[in-house]
Amino acid sequence: MKVAILQFPGTNCEYDTVYAFKKLGAQTQIIWHKETALPTDIDLVVVAGGFSYGDYLRSGAIAKFSPIMKAVKEYANSGGKVLGICNGFQVLTEAGLLPGALKRNESLHFISRHHNLKVINNDNIFLEKLTLNDVVNIPIAHHDGNYFIDPVGLKDLYANNQVLLKYTDENGNESNPNGSIDSIAGICNKEKNVFGLMPHPERAMELILGSDDGVKMLEGFLSA
Repeated sequence: MKVAILQFPGTNCEYDTVYAFKKLGAQTQIIWHKETALPTDIDLVVVAGGFSYGDYLRSGAIAKFSPIMKAVKEYANSGGKVLGICNGFQVLTEAGLLPGALKRNESLHFISRHHNLKVINNDNIFLEKLTLNDVVNIPIAHHDGNYFIDPVGLKDLYANNQVLLKYTDENGNESNPNGSIDSIAGICNKEKNVFGLMPHPERAMELILGSDDGVKMLEGFLSA
């Protein structure tokens, strides 16, 4: 499996993402945002976390204009797999590849800690290695992780099984750290080839670091 990982000015999770996918046996390549094309033989594009362009203006709002994003849109629209993690999720919503938007956390504070997530839908390649209602422990680290979508859009998300993950406690009861509507932590597009989540599975690859629940989350892509 070959994974292309995007790098913008301010990205800071690209090397964590490289480590995570190499640990799973994948080949990785970091793609600078000024490139105009993706490698032709890749199986997955990851828009990594961080603070693209310093989150000036609005998180992900400048990154969506980077040259590489035109290629990412073309890749996604042709059925290619795309994963946006944290700031990458923000970039994908700003680019129109995922519905909704990410706002400032309800508390107005940056949050950095492990948090539990419950699997809401696993009928997709991203979470197929997990079981419905599984609870995993994954780090979060964001200031603008408050997911919002209007009532019509929210209804569509549920109708199409696009809500993938929710914030919960260790027992699977909703526990919302940032004000996201319906405690939503991750979604996909209708075609189920573009995925976005605020938590960081690439930081949950080893028990010594607090959790290895990210392994099963990312392993699904290996069967693409």
